[in-house]
Amino acid sequence: MLGSRAWITGLARKRLGADLRRAYDKGASIRTLAEGCGRSYGFVHLLLTEAGTTLRSRGGDTRGRPVT
Repeated sequence: MLGSRAWITGLARKRLGADLRRAYDKGASIRTLAEGCGRSYGFVHLLLTEAGTTLRSRGGDTRGRPVT
């Protein structure tokens, strides 16, 4: 877990962004990722955006869920 006040820059920031992107692309929510790395929702959202992630719309991943 990263300290919530530690600055993350350069290569470490790119690596964290790539790791978060992989988890997000597998279906993890931004909130779950933020809790897991001890950072804010906004910080994780920013890193995902910097990593070129296509963000899902609000409501999460609905692929494969039955239509009700």
